[in-house]
Amino acid sequence: MAEIVQLVFNDFSENTYLVYDDTGECVIIDPGCHSPAERDELATEIARRHLRPVRLLNTHCHLDHVFGNAFVANTYALDLEIHRDDLPILQAVPQMCAMYGLPRPEPSPMPGRYLEEGTLVTFGHTCLKVLHTPGHSPGSVTFFCEADRFIICGDVLFYGSIGRTDFPGGHFDVLIASIKGKLFPLGDDVRVYPGHGTATSIGFERVHNPFL
Repeated sequence: MAEIVQLVFNDFSENTYLVYDDTGECVIIDPGCHSPAERDELATEIARRHLRPVRLLNTHCHLDHVFGNAFVANTYALDLEIHRDDLPILQAVPQMCAMYGLPRPEPSPMPGRYLEEGTLVTFGHTCLKVLHTPGHSPGSVTFFCEADRFIICGDVLFYGSIGRTDFPGGHFDVLIASIKGKLFPLGDDVRVYPGHGTATSIGFERVHNPFL
C-alpha cells in the first residue's frame, strides 16, 4: 500500500509530495523547496523515513512547483519527468521569478523523459497512471493510483475550487473538461491530493464544488 507525505513549501504554500511503499522506493512530486531550510527539510524527511527516491515528477511546471527540481535531481541523481506541453513553461521560470520579485532558484534540469497520457510510473510495488489534464497549464498531468484510490493532481482541482486559468496556456473550458472527463469518472471514493491546500475527494467536489 502506498503512503503519502505532504510537505508545504515556499511563498505560495505549495504541496510537495513523497509517495512510497514498503520497499522504501519513493517518487518526489513537485518539489517546491526554495530556501536552503526547505531543501534540508525535504532531505531530512526522506532520510528519516529511510526512503530511496527513484523518480522526479512534475504535475506541471509553474515556478512554485519546480523550485526544487535541481536540488532533487542533483542530490538523488534523477532525471526530470514532465509532459512535453509544459516545456515552454519550465523554460520561462527565470522570467516568472523576476516578475514576482523572487530570487532565481538553481535552474531546473531539462526533462530526461516525457510523460504521456497512459504512461505508467512504477516504483516498488506501486503504479501511478498518468492522465493528461490540461487547462491550468497545457501540460498539466494527474497521477492516479488505482490500487490505493488516490490522485495527485497539481493545480487542476482543489478543495472547493479549481486551478487558475489566467496564466499563459490556461483555458477555463479545457480545465472543466479535464476534471469532468478525466477525474470524475475515476470514482467518488478517490482521494484528491492537490497542489495547494487540504486533501479532498472526487465525491465531495462533484457535489459541493461551486465551479463544477
